Amino acid sequence: MPEIVQRTMVRAPVGDVFDVSLDLDVERVAGRRFHVRAVEGAGRTSGRIGLGERVRWRVRLLGAVPVTHTSAIVELEHPRRFVDEMAEGLFARFRHEHTFEAEGPRMTIMTDRMSWRSPLGVLGRVADAVFVRRTLRQLLADRNSEIVRRFS
Repeated sequence: MPEIVQRTMVRAPVGDVFDVSLDLDVERVAGRRFHVRAVEGAGRTSGRIGLGERVRWRVRLLGAVPVTHTSAIVELEHPRRFVDEMAEGLFARFRHEHTFEAEGPRMTIMTDRMSWRSPLGVLGRVADAVFVRRTLRQLLADRNSEIVRRFS
């Protein structure tokens, strides 16, 4: 299964970074490149999401193709980690683990571990190599940059 691991330093206490990472409005602001927004139909559409809650995301790929992806928070240990997994969407499987480590009183190391399985066998693996990995990396980088910006 493909995987992306990204570590980001944030100049803020671990609890604050954890809380901001659960804020759906961060995703909306960070996701401008792909027109990311939470839409009605699965649960929460704004504010801080919690354990057991779902959110349905709408994204525009390649500038025009609308895609929906519903995630659920399946694990949450404040302020150390949470995990969201796909409940509905294009992937055969999708998991995003977020961990937070205090690096002193005002510095946090945020680690994202994202793994997925695309459908359609060989065609899915080709899509992963050509398009999926790059798009997921961009979405993750945009999100983490927004989190860092909020504490600048």
